[in-house]
Amino acid sequence: MTADTVRAQDAAHDTAQRNAPVPSPCINVCRMDPATGLCDGCLRTIDEIANWSSFDDAAKRAIWEEIEKRHADLMARQQRREESK
Repeated sequence: MTADTVRAQDAAHDTAQRNAPVPSPCINVCRMDPATGLCDGCLRTIDEIANWSSFDDAAKRAIWEEIEKRHADLMARQQRREESK
C-alpha cells in the first residue's frame, strides 16, 4: 500500500465520520449533580440534554468536545483526591 493510498483512505474515513449522524452521549444514568450542574451519566448540562434533538451536527460535535474536557477534568480531580489521601 502506498502513502497516497493511505492518505486517500484516511481522507475518506474522515469524510465519512463528519457525515455520520452524531450519537447521543446518553448512557441512561440520568441524574443531575447539583454541585456541577452536569448529568452524572453523560456530563451534559440540562440545557444540552433538553435541546440535543434540535442541535445540528456541528453543535452536537462541539458538545462532545466539551464532554471530553469535562471528563478529563473529572478524572484529574479524582486523581488529586486519591493522591492526597
